[in-house]
Amino acid sequence: MPRKFGQHFLRDAEVLARIAEACAKDGKVLEIGPGRGALTAHLLPQCERLVAVEIDHHLIAPLRIRFPALEVIEADVLTVNLQDFEATSVVGNLPYYITSPIIERVLEIEGLQSAVFLVQKEVAERIAAPHGKSDYGYLSAITQLVAHVELLFTVPPNAFAPPPKVDSAVIRLIPKPNRPSDFDAVKRFLGICFQHKRKTLRNNLRLLYPAIEDRPEAGLRAEQLPVQELLHLMAHLVTPGPSTRNPV
Repeated sequence: MPRKFGQHFLRDAEVLARIAEACAKDGKVLEIGPGRGALTAHLLPQCERLVAVEIDHHLIAPLRIRFPALEVIEADVLTVNLQDFEATSVVGNLPYYITSPIIERVLEIEGLQSAVFLVQKEVAERIAAPHGKSDYGYLSAITQLVAHVELLFTVPPNAFAPPPKVDSAVIRLIPKPNRPSDFDAVKRFLGICFQHKRKTLRNNLRLLYPAIEDRPEAGLRAEQLPVQELLHLMAHLVTPGPSTRNPV
């Protein structure tokens, strides 16, 4: 069977068991990209309900044969409405090249209790990075805004078949009780703040938010501010006034 979609199949039984143990077991668990079912086999006995979304057509029938109790959905996780699954927990070995958009979409699920992901170690460290560090960027800010981030453990390349060229890591995201009501607008604003990471907020924002010129944060880079301070800045810049424009 050809390997598709950038898959690296996790095969280390100890790592699989640790990932399954890190997941919340109550309610419905959504597994993203079950592949050949290595993690699925650990999840099924301990989950109340489990549904899996798999894009690779060649893997669908084997999954259904191996796990008759598993609900398998053949779909691209980036195109389906994740809210429709009513999942309280999400877990998955995420393809490296689409990790960021998947995490962003999962964080929008209402009622989510936890998400556990196996990702590239560099991405995991970026998500968990505090402000002031060079790794801190848009994904760090948007994730930390709505979730508590736990970097659980690292996974070496030899735990996969075929082995990737980089180390991986397991992270757990625990959603915070409240999120901004204008979450889409916040994401757009933060995207502009971090658009050119080495530039100051003045240079990134002044075309759309001229009032940045009057703000004390203007000479700083976005990575120097915690996300709550960036939200505070947004509140000032999007408030209607004689020298401001609101594009969101």
